[in-house]
Amino acid sequence: MKDGFIRCAAMVPNVTVADCGANEREIIRLLDEASEAGANIVVFPELCLTGYTCGDLFLQDKLLSEAMQSLLRIAEHTDGMNLIAFIGLPVLYGNKLYNVAAAVSDGELLGMTTKSHFPNYSEFYEARHFVAFPDGFNFTDMGKYTNVPFGPKLLYRCDDIPELVIGAEICEDVWVPAPPSIGLAASGATVIVNCSASDETTGKDAYRRNLISGQSASLISAYVYSDAGEGESTQDLVYAGHGLICENGTILAEARRFVNESIYADVDLGRIRSERRRISTFPAVYSEDYFQINFNLEVRNISLRRKYNVTPFVPSDKADRDSRCEEILTIQAMGLKKRLAHTGCKNAVIGISGGLDSTLALLVTVKAFDMLKLERSGITAVTMPCFGTTDRTYNNACRLVHSLGASLKEINIQNAVNLHFEDIGHNPDLHDITYENSQARERTQILMDIANQNGGLVVGTGDMSELALGWATYNGDHMSMYGVNCSIPKTLVRHLVRYYADICGNEALSKVLLDVLDTPVSPELLPPTEGTISQKTEDIVGPYELHDFFLYYILRFGYTPAKVFRLACSAFVNFYDKPTILNWLKIFYRRFFSQQFKRSCVPDGPKVGSVALSPRGDLRMPSDASARMWLTELDEIKL
Repeated sequence: MKDGFIRCAAMVPNVTVADCGANEREIIRLLDEASEAGANIVVFPELCLTGYTCGDLFLQDKLLSEAMQSLLRIAEHTDGMNLIAFIGLPVLYGNKLYNVAAAVSDGELLGMTTKSHFPNYSEFYEARHFVAFPDGFNFTDMGKYTNVPFGPKLLYRCDDIPELVIGAEICEDVWVPAPPSIGLAASGATVIVNCSASDETTGKDAYRRNLISGQSASLISAYVYSDAGEGESTQDLVYAGHGLICENGTILAEARRFVNESIYADVDLGRIRSERRRISTFPAVYSEDYFQINFNLEVRNISLRRKYNVTPFVPSDKADRDSRCEEILTIQAMGLKKRLAHTGCKNAVIGISGGLDSTLALLVTVKAFDMLKLERSGITAVTMPCFGTTDRTYNNACRLVHSLGASLKEINIQNAVNLHFEDIGHNPDLHDITYENSQARERTQILMDIANQNGGLVVGTGDMSELALGWATYNGDHMSMYGVNCSIPKTLVRHLVRYYADICGNEALSKVLLDVLDTPVSPELLPPTEGTISQKTEDIVGPYELHDFFLYYILRFGYTPAKVFRLACSAFVNFYDKPTILNWLKIFYRRFFSQQFKRSCVPDGPKVGSVALSPRGDLRMPSDASARMWLTELDEIKL
């Protein structure tokens, strides 16, 4: 698939124990289904060509020879299919029997990965029939296929998709302390497949789910797990067909148990490659102990089955949202607490506007003061009305401060700004950038001077979305002594304030917070129209939900502009059309590159999530880097 996506399938055939012909037909049926669905990697359960529960029938030559003949016919059937499939069967090699995951693609038998670890406890007797292949690999002839790689150390590398390298392990292999997949991933495998037959007992599904998702996280890989299901013998055990497709710790698809369900998911190989590039502890040099087998897949552009959250910084589940919000507020407050304690400050100064960002900063400051057991009256919240201030935001600012028990100070800055206009010879009727920024810088000067008077610390209010876009007045709201919101994107600010309103237990405070949430985002630097806000930020720079989406995928994974555009079109299909998304994405790139100079000298502040813009570690970007290549790619997109 295009843009580094690969469609994976974990399929559970209705097995007939010891009937290879019936199982062959069922596997071919599912392969046809997978091919029709556009799957590129298809994984079947362990020993599915015979049934996992054959017991001592594995010692019968007839079963083994029929299984091999069925495999060869299945391999031929894949001719012309744009996929690679892994199928479990028993294989006699030399004088011993091996539990194998055979890889077939485009009419070829590519290789046979052998199982390394066998359960021999309680109801399991695999060790009675199978042995582990000596460490490494060898070659064998299977029918018309000669020199077929055989052993545990095989890697399948796609010539057409360089980032696609597949390694296989079988059932018990992943349950041991040092699974083979560790070496496979360290030697380049980005996708691990597992042909499994894990019996079902009470509570085992939760353990299996955590095991597979955790293994994909520790390996920074995709993991496709196909589990034996109904059809296996129930003489002593039941098999539930618990298939899983995971990517770096995230479960993309999970089969319902006891119904033999086939599942599909689109794995993002670009995300895996990006994560491995970022993690310094991931091996850089691949081991030569593994034999690499090349195969081909045609790169096709098909619609994504994968869904993307329109707010990637915000948990979609309410329970997760509440715990995450509490954690974030605590991180913010702990950062400020340390700075206050270190500097010996018992006072804090914050500009309060009645808007979202200053509201969140005040809530965090209150939390830090409570942690330090300082009186909230030591927080001086300064409201500084000027030309654009509306009654709504002014009143909300005042009510908010009173509800929280902080000290309110009001300083009207109109006269000071008008005097400044006179000093620099600026016409106050010219509502240009000078008109706007003079107000922002006057406010910052006042905050700094009040902090000097009180022996306090100026708490910054600007958020990460504004920093990404450069939507801040240089040495105005751009500057503070500690920026508590510096890694909080605008979409998350809303959820944090909403969470506080829900849990604060103060009806008056909650009412103010809800009205703040309902107020349009605005710097209020231009005169209001008939008493209402005339300057709406999102009308100028674009919707913050789009910009936060762009920011996440550009910085978190380093995706190309075209891929970011594709993901945004998929996520926002019901909200924005493609020309609108493309327009704002171009604006994001232009502003992101041109405004780096503001981010190169921002104050200290706590990192909260995986994306941050601090020039001291998270984003070391030259202020004069060119955006040409990124914008050119966007210009080449045909709508």
